[in-house]
Amino acid sequence: MSIHKYNTAVIGDLHLSDAEPVHPKKPYWKNFKQAKHFIDESFEGFLAHLESESDLPVELILNGDIFDYDSVMSLPEGELYEELSHMEKKIGVDAHEDKSLFKTKVILDQHYVFVQALRSFISNGNKVIFIIGNHDIELYWPSTQSEIRKRLLESGQNSDNLVFCEWYYISENDTLIEHGHQYDPYCLCLDPVNPLIMKKKEYKIRLPFGNLANRFIMNRFGLKNPHHDESFVKTGLEFVKFFLKYEIKIQPFLVFDWLFGALRTLRRSLEEGFTPASKDPLTYQSKIEEIAKKAKSKPGAALSLIALHAHPAVHNPFKIIRELWLDRFFLMVLLMSMSWQIFTTHSLFASVSLWWFAVPLFLSLIFLGYYAQGIKSEVHQNLNAGQQKVPIAAKLVNVERVVHGHTHIPIDKTIEGVHFLNPGSWSPYFDDIKCVKNRQSKRYIWIESKGDTREASIEMWEKA
Repeated sequence: MSIHKYNTAVIGDLHLSDAEPVHPKKPYWKNFKQAKHFIDESFEGFLAHLESESDLPVELILNGDIFDYDSVMSLPEGELYEELSHMEKKIGVDAHEDKSLFKTKVILDQHYVFVQALRSFISNGNKVIFIIGNHDIELYWPSTQSEIRKRLLESGQNSDNLVFCEWYYISENDTLIEHGHQYDPYCLCLDPVNPLIMKKKEYKIRLPFGNLANRFIMNRFGLKNPHHDESFVKTGLEFVKFFLKYEIKIQPFLVFDWLFGALRTLRRSLEEGFTPASKDPLTYQSKIEEIAKKAKSKPGAALSLIALHAHPAVHNPFKIIRELWLDRFFLMVLLMSMSWQIFTTHSLFASVSLWWFAVPLFLSLIFLGYYAQGIKSEVHQNLNAGQQKVPIAAKLVNVERVVHGHTHIPIDKTIEGVHFLNPGSWSPYFDDIKCVKNRQSKRYIWIESKGDTREASIEMWEKA
């Protein structure tokens, strides 16, 4: 007879957002985000499969980035619309509570099948745990959680079967589950206990650098999938080829969209990154206790896990500048200015050829190319930084396995005696701009009771 109450399933990184309308004048614009690529029906079948295969109630862990608030482009109506800034109307609304609630309603309304599947799953006696990730950090707001509860719980239903955890959860005393963004210096929440800051006499959520880059840059790049690295991580030559083949026709001034977006990302990252958290020291301990209780752990464990989190990249402005390619832009402007200065200085004394401008400029651009070639993005290098902390985290909370998400890469391996798993992502993932060649296989982690122990594995639900 099993001593465990649940078998556990873990999925994450669904990135549910609103549907992108078809743009007749912009072929393939955010094609990956159109309603025809929603995973709702697949998710519904997945839950039915879990219930049919399990001899115990199922504990479903939705391990972060279930919702993608940064990609929601729908706009409110009425009074709330009038409050929006010009930029919000272009790249999506911000992270104030009323705006986050609006985005929550939009996502839930458009993913009706997903909502109803979860509602039925919970009503059958199963449990659902939301772990907050970086793209759904706006789940921190009480009103967003309340709206989800209203949609997923039937009247009088046990509310303990739907739990929201700030960044981690311990399942059945043997598995630590984290989204994993807290180990990523570019995506972590600076204070997961209280992510609020005061801005213009109003509370808002401090968004990580990665969220801001998605909002200010990627939301303007409609032919690049923010959840498919290969669509935007390219060499300079590959960027040029892609631009000439697709983007020049619908977005000829792409470079300016990037520049303005990068500068806004930089300004906002530094502005919010150095803004003190709006927290009451007198209530901090009580919040830690509440977080630990929901996560099925102790306050000391929560504090110990916080100590493992990465140092935020926004506290090193040059790192942010480099990741945004602004260092290369500023250097190019400097080199062009120097070349022009050489030309104009010689022109004061004698009639000179334009070669006095072209030659130093050409040599400068060669130098710039070598400089750029030697820079490797730390964003992608840091994606697996959390794996280094797995043995320590497992020891701190006394578990035998650790589960992360965030990277979108399935992993099943042992690290210093600790079983480490990552189910990957369910978000749309295509090899072509037309979104025909689907490469995204839907995997999940299944932790099944075997008497007095549990065994974990990565299972395939739906192949690409």
